[in-house]
Amino acid sequence: MDWSASLDPEQNPELKAVFELAKTCGYEASHCNHVTQLALQLFDQLQEIHHLGDQERFWLTCAGILHDIGWIEGWQSHHKTGLQIILSTPILPFNNRDRLMVGSIVRYHRKALPSTRHDHFAALEETERRTVKILAAILRFANDLDRSHQLVVQHIRCKISPRRIAITCYTDDAAPEAERATQQKLDLLAKTFKRRCVLKFKTGLPPLSRVSPSPDSPESQPV
Repeated sequence: MDWSASLDPEQNPELKAVFELAKTCGYEASHCNHVTQLALQLFDQLQEIHHLGDQERFWLTCAGILHDIGWIEGWQSHHKTGLQIILSTPILPFNNRDRLMVGSIVRYHRKALPSTRHDHFAALEETERRTVKILAAILRFANDLDRSHQLVVQHIRCKISPRRIAITCYTDDAAPEAERATQQKLDLLAKTFKRRCVLKFKTGLPPLSRVSPSPDSPESQPV
């Protein structure tokens, strides 16, 4: 996985601890690292409408790496198990807020949508809940793109308009399973960004230039 300097686990003790926890739980490195890459691509290209920064990007990175650690106790409810591990493990040098944020994103990468009926989510401030909703939506989508664990989708490009987000996924070959899975699970992404999400798949490489609007564009409206 290619890391920017700020996200180099050899230079970032917190991220190094995240990888240590992931390895302790026997995570599938190729899948989890790939999902994290896809999630960060989506985060960066949607920044013009979510307006989140480096701290939130770091939480998403941690959640991407850790999203399947609950498998250590079995597949069923592994999203809930992952939350409990993150909240309680001494391996992570996180404060309580960081644990709640990362743990909540992991909790909502599958199954139920964020809800104040859940104690860990209710414990967050309103702005933090908004952040969890955004980051969980991104991680949920990225995870579904690699549902087969075959690293089929390599690149994502987004085109944003006031009413919709057009997402193009670039693959090396046809990806019918990823297409079926993600078409059915755009719920949280659409709800979070208050836009209809349109998805298509293409084989090959994406254009060199980004296709989302500039920060000054009238299409760039905050959530």
